[in-house]
Amino acid sequence: MNVRRSAAVLAATVAIGTATPAVAASPSPAPSSPSGLYGSTDPTYDGVWRQSLALIALHRVDVEPADAAVDWLAGQQCANGAFPAFRADPARACDAKVMVDTNSTAAAVQALSASGAHDSAVGKAVTWLKSVQNKDGGWGYTPGGASDANSTSVVIGALKASGDDPAKALKGGKAPYDALLKLSLPCADGGAFAYQPDKKGQLTANADATAAAVVGALGQGMVSVKAGDKKNAACTDAARPTPEDAAANGAAYLAKAVAKDGHLTSALPGSENQPDYGNTADAVVALAARGGTAAATGPLRWLERNSAKWAEQSGPAAYAQLILAAKTGGADPRDFGGTDLVEQLTATGPTPAPTSAATSQDDDSDTSVWWMVGAGLAAGAGIGFLLSSRNKRKQP
Repeated sequence: MNVRRSAAVLAATVAIGTATPAVAASPSPAPSSPSGLYGSTDPTYDGVWRQSLALIALHRVDVEPADAAVDWLAGQQCANGAFPAFRADPARACDAKVMVDTNSTAAAVQALSASGAHDSAVGKAVTWLKSVQNKDGGWGYTPGGASDANSTSVVIGALKASGDDPAKALKGGKAPYDALLKLSLPCADGGAFAYQPDKKGQLTANADATAAAVVGALGQGMVSVKAGDKKNAACTDAARPTPEDAAANGAAYLAKAVAKDGHLTSALPGSENQPDYGNTADAVVALAARGGTAAATGPLRWLERNSAKWAEQSGPAAYAQLILAAKTGGADPRDFGGTDLVEQLTATGPTPAPTSAATSQDDDSDTSVWWMVGAGLAAGAGIGFLLSSRNKRKQP
């Protein structure tokens, strides 16, 4: 996923592995960036999404975000629990003109769950997500829309982060994994996942959807995903495939897709094929989650060599994706091809809370102050006694 787009432009956004919009939101600077928001570009189509990814990425590297950043995200929620891509006036109640969606809501759930704050907001959002679940067990980008692999996967991540069991999120007797299995292609067609069926009901392999669905089928999300045990990437058809089988087949498809050049490729209408940095980062996460860090080494190293300019141009969501790829793939986010991704991300938003080291130093400073006060009082009582006590402590 590169930068989020609106559902009207393309209803295929992603979870970790979320499908990044093939059509990016306008990169033009917003008239004024809302206080607490990461990034300075127009947040109309991706405000909640990029804020959520930024907060999740900081959580993954043990950086506590500023309260203003967390509160900004929580303030985007509508009274019914859902989140839109962005609303400029949070003080104004959501109405029918405010377009809420499952991807923004599920990403916000993961971010707020990771922050450990706003439990009520998380609960309301999860309740809303369950209320718009489709009868096949999945979710579409918008309420009532046909289920797609990306939206279903990002919601699985939200349920996991909130403490719910995705397997128990049933609608019409179907779980989210049932919806993903219906979008999984057989090995004869590469073993990938489709985004959703076309008008004729046919499935077409989609790398965005596959990266998202591998992680979703494993029952993980952006907050929880980590490298799995070392396993071979081989596609194997099973008579009754399990979600794990489908994840394995999807990983095999991704491994083959990145084998030649080290990256996934995208082509916008009217343009030549070009590297797809965002979805390559998502593929790293999927490959590592299914087959261990060794399975993701090729595309991860390619990102280390080539992604710096893309991330600089794309902003906080891109830095967050790379941090997630580095953490899952076994690289150092603070030295990723010579770039400190954490520093770059934090520079796009409000200054994070002091680190534990800084807090410790502050505590030491406070201790020093009180030691000096105490020493002064002791001196007033008798400097000779104080020096005598020190000399005794120094003697063997």
